[in-house]
Amino acid sequence: MAGFEKGLSARRCLTFATGLVECLCFAGAVFGWASLVFVLKNEGYFSSLCVNTTGVNETHALDCSGQDEQLSLIFTIASFMNNFLTLPNGFLFDRFGTTVARLFGIFLYTMGTLMVAFSSSVLPNTLFPALSFLAVGGILFLITNMQVGNLFGSHRSTIITLYNGAFDSSSALFLIIKLLHETGISLRASFLFLSACSVIHLLRTFFLLPRKFIPYPLPDRYTYGITCGKSESSEVATNGNAQVEEKPLNKNVPVQSEKSFRECLMSRLFFWHLLWLSVMQLRHYLFIGTLNPMLQRLTAGESSLVSQYTNAFAITQLCGVLCAPWNGLIMDRHKGKPRAAGETEQDLDLWASVLSLFLTALQCVLFSVCASTPYLPLQYLTFILQVLNRSFLYGGNAAFISVAFPSCHFGKLYGLVMALSAVFSLLQYPCFALVKGVLGGDPLYVNIGLTLLSLLAFIHPLSVYLHCRNKRKALSTSS
Repeated sequence: MAGFEKGLSARRCLTFATGLVECLCFAGAVFGWASLVFVLKNEGYFSSLCVNTTGVNETHALDCSGQDEQLSLIFTIASFMNNFLTLPNGFLFDRFGTTVARLFGIFLYTMGTLMVAFSSSVLPNTLFPALSFLAVGGILFLITNMQVGNLFGSHRSTIITLYNGAFDSSSALFLIIKLLHETGISLRASFLFLSACSVIHLLRTFFLLPRKFIPYPLPDRYTYGITCGKSESSEVATNGNAQVEEKPLNKNVPVQSEKSFRECLMSRLFFWHLLWLSVMQLRHYLFIGTLNPMLQRLTAGESSLVSQYTNAFAITQLCGVLCAPWNGLIMDRHKGKPRAAGETEQDLDLWASVLSLFLTALQCVLFSVCASTPYLPLQYLTFILQVLNRSFLYGGNAAFISVAFPSCHFGKLYGLVMALSAVFSLLQYPCFALVKGVLGGDPLYVNIGLTLLSLLAFIHPLSVYLHCRNKRKALSTSS
C-alpha cells in the first residue's frame, strides 16, 4: 500500500511538472507576436506593401503602414480563433475526453509550426492559417492541463492560475526564435524543431494524463495513464489490474442539486464576468498587436532601439508564471478556515475572489494609462504592468468560473466566455485601422478611449461583493 501511494504521488508530481513545462514552452507562443513580427519584417514578409512617400521639404521616406496593417490582421485573426474556438474545443473535451482533445490540439499545433517553417516572403499568406493553428492548438494544451489542479485538493486555484501564468510566459518562445535568428539560425530550422517536439506532447497524452478526465473531488486511490500496457483508473482491484473508468464522485458523497447551464448563463455573475474579461482582453490584444508600430513611432524608426524594447517586452513575459500564483494564493487564502453557520465553501470562494477581481481591474487601468503615455522609457513599466495584469486576468478568469459555477458546467462556461470575449476583441482591428487612417498614426485618442472602457471592469468585483454581502445578511437573518 505504501509503495502504491508513493507511486501515485510521484506520477502526480511528474504530471504537474511536465504540464507546467508544456504550458510554459508551447501553449501561448502566439502572444509573443511582437518578437516574431521583427523577424518577419527582416525576412521581407509583405514588404511589397511598403511604398515610397514624399514628406516635408520633399524628403523621401518608406511608408510601411500597409505591411503593419497586414501583420496586425494576422494576429487579430489568430487571437480571435484562440478564444472563439475555445467553445467547440470545450464541448470536444467534455464529450470525448482528454486524449481525443489533445490529439486534435497536437495535430493543429504541428500543422501550424510546419506551415510557418515552409512559409516565405513569396508566400506570406501562409501565416494566416499557421498562426491560427498555433493559437487553437495551444489553448487545447491549456484546457487539458488545467484539470491537473484537481489532483492537489486545496491548492486547486493556485495550480490553475499557475498554468495560466505559464501560458502567458510561453509568449517568450518567439523571443528565443528572434534571438536565434539574429545568430544565424533560420526561421525554418526553429519551427521544424517545434514540430519535432510534438512527440513529447504525444508521450504526455498517453502516459501522464487520463483517457477521459481527472475528477473533482478526487476518489481514493485514483490512478490514470498507461502502466505496463494497461490503462488504470479510479478504482484498482486487489489483483492490481484496472477494472473501471474514472468516476467523478465518491458514491458516499450526497448529490446536491446544481444550477442548470441555462441558469448559469443567464446569471448576473456570468454577465459581469464576461464584460470584465472582454474589456481588459481587448486592451491587451490591441497593445500586443500594435506594439511594433508604437515602438517604431516612439523611437523614430531606429531599428536597434526597437529591437531592444521588443526584447525587453518579451523577457518580461517570462515573469507571467511567477506573477500568476499570487492570484491563486489570494483566492485560496481562506482554505481550511472555519465557516460561519450556513455558509458554504462556494460562498467563501466568492468572497475571496472579490479582492482578486478588483486588483486585476486596477492593474489594467494603470497598465492602460502607462501604455497611453508617449514616453519611451516609461514603456518598461508598461511591460511589467502588462504581464502582471495578463497573468491575473486569465488565471483569475478560469479560477472564478471554477468557484462561482458548478464544476459540471466548467468546460462549457469557460469555452463560452472565451468565445464571446473573442467576438468583442475583434474591435482591435478597426481601432488599429482608425489609428493608421484618420488619426495619422497617433493612437492617443484610441488609448484614452480604451482606458475609459477599462473602468467598466470595476463593476464585476462590486457586483460579486454585493452578492456575497446580501447572502450573508440573509443567512444571519434566518439564523
